[in-house]
Amino acid sequence: MNLRGRSRARRTISAGACVVLVGGSASACFAERSAMPAVRDFLVAWEVGNYKAAAGHTTGTDKAQVEAALGGVRGQLDAAALKLGMIKVVKTGKTATAKFSVKIDLGENGEPWTYTSLMHLLQTGGSWKIRWDPSIIHPLLRSGQRLAVVTQVPSRASIQDQNSRSVLKAVPADLVGVIPGELKDPKATIDQMVKTTKIEGGRRLDGERLLGRVQSAPPQAFLPLLTLQRAGGDTLIERLRRVDGLRFKIVNAPIQPQFAPEVVGELGAATADRLQQVGAPYQPGDTIGVSGLQLLMQRRLAGTPTIEVVAQDPAGSSVTTLHSWPGHDPVPVVTTLDRKIQPRADQALADVKYPASLVVVRPGTGDVLAVANHGTRGRDQAMEGHYPPGMAFSFITADALLQNGVPKDTQADCPASANIGGQTVANPSGKAARTSTLERDFSVSCATTLAQLAAKLPPQALSQSAARFGLGKDWGGLFPSFAGQVPTAANDGQKALVATGQGGVTTSPLAMAAAAAAVSSGTWRPPYITKDPVDTPSAQPQILSPVATGDLKRMVRRSVQSGSAKDANVSSGGQVSGVSTVVSYQEGGQTKYVSWFVGFRDDMAFAIAVEGKVNPAKIAATFLTGTTPSPPSSTKPPQGTNPGTNPGTGPRQPSGGGQNQPGHTTQPTTDPTRPANEPTKH
Repeated sequence: MNLRGRSRARRTISAGACVVLVGGSASACFAERSAMPAVRDFLVAWEVGNYKAAAGHTTGTDKAQVEAALGGVRGQLDAAALKLGMIKVVKTGKTATAKFSVKIDLGENGEPWTYTSLMHLLQTGGSWKIRWDPSIIHPLLRSGQRLAVVTQVPSRASIQDQNSRSVLKAVPADLVGVIPGELKDPKATIDQMVKTTKIEGGRRLDGERLLGRVQSAPPQAFLPLLTLQRAGGDTLIERLRRVDGLRFKIVNAPIQPQFAPEVVGELGAATADRLQQVGAPYQPGDTIGVSGLQLLMQRRLAGTPTIEVVAQDPAGSSVTTLHSWPGHDPVPVVTTLDRKIQPRADQALADVKYPASLVVVRPGTGDVLAVANHGTRGRDQAMEGHYPPGMAFSFITADALLQNGVPKDTQADCPASANIGGQTVANPSGKAARTSTLERDFSVSCATTLAQLAAKLPPQALSQSAARFGLGKDWGGLFPSFAGQVPTAANDGQKALVATGQGGVTTSPLAMAAAAAAVSSGTWRPPYITKDPVDTPSAQPQILSPVATGDLKRMVRRSVQSGSAKDANVSSGGQVSGVSTVVSYQEGGQTKYVSWFVGFRDDMAFAIAVEGKVNPAKIAATFLTGTTPSPPSSTKPPQGTNPGTNPGTGPRQPSGGGQNQPGHTTQPTTDPTRPANEPTKH
């Protein structure tokens, strides 16, 4: 259970507000006009917050007590607005009974709390006075009781792998909270807690709303305000222990991803900017998803709370429910991630000294089986990275050639470099190869062969081939991803650059894995990462030409058998096919590298991208065999190294920026995983 923050921005009540009179004319509503002004003036004063004036219209109880009781309603409910409306007054001799309506907005963006109440009046000395009783505030409120709001928040649902097993693990955490009735100065305690606590990006907790939560909570119940992971928050916890009035409870909370943290996401405090993403009914101070599926599926995973307005004595031993709003249960999110494949992907990158990403797709379905990011500082480069593909793009070019009548046994030259339409393209090896066939030149990453042949293609051929493999399309899936960008070549020089993965071509590991999956299965399918809810990308599957795909499969298999990707030719687990290359590019006046392996084996298609010069085929072999990796060479890249001729193309940050690594932060969050049936009251 948890406590709801309310919108205080709307709480300023105009001093000129008027009471709504419900019914017909005054004569039709009131049996005795002389009693009506006292009722009207009392309701107006109460509504606009002039509690002293309202108490002046009462009798039978000390005016200060009445003023405190009326003034406490908003605070006890942490109400956003209070509206009162007179219904009728019935006189009997020197007494009268007035019926009126109450409408209270609890700031939950749902139905307000509405009810009717009564007050009894006495005529004394020619004027009417309201005989005070707590039941005026609500018919069921008794002497010595106060109002409170109890928000029952169910335990957050889990994110699961494809076999419906949770991918979250429990970690030690501290619940930081207060017992409201024991606070000497609630405002001072909250102000000091907010000052001590700093959230990443300069964000801070909303002290005003947290104070509202404290003031509206049952005085004797522990009220959690923050959850801090112990592994990263020990220093902050020690500072918070110096804040007078704060209390601490240690729990084990299932909040840390076991793997694929950029996909699974994090939980964090509901700061104002984050609330713009998730919307109602979540309020500042809540714990919400702040990245990955935790953010995208916030409402599904968290459900919505059950809210009750109660009357209770100060000790909380006698509680009467006055009204309730039922919530909705959380529902798990089932992903396509494979618990057996994901650790192999993580392990394959573990010792790579550069930022690296690996993504695995099932060719027959489009299921994303693994997403691994190593050293990317929370950026999901596997799904959203923008990289020049260089000769990793070669099977797209080969498809364009095969589809346009250039067979795989076409005789072709492979000079060390070639000038085509004013653009110079060089072989990765820097050397020429003997005249041979397209198939053999493809296998050894002969850029000049592909560039020369592609220059003879129709202008749209390369972009059409890329589209068949999903590159540059708007997939329309649930999870953020980059489908690549492939410009249309307007002349021979541009065709030569695009054919060799340059000239403004960028793509992500996910897009390349999906393209490799298309070669494997003969059909391109949009990749997706959730089974429940079912992810339904708008992009439609594309059936490839069986003849061209058959030739292309033989070409990429030869690349692993005896070409530039031969280090990936492991002997176990089936035949491996793919391409391997290292691309150099200019960025900010510096030469940078991205090393690619793109390929498939049986029911797995995968792509590896490393932001440095390594042998990616060896990393592929490590992944395929599942062996403990050794650091790949950074001095002897494979033949696929592409020096590039298009300065300025290279990795870009995915839109939306980075994400924080779960379990490595001292940022505060409110309680994300309260055990079921443990109430939080306020």
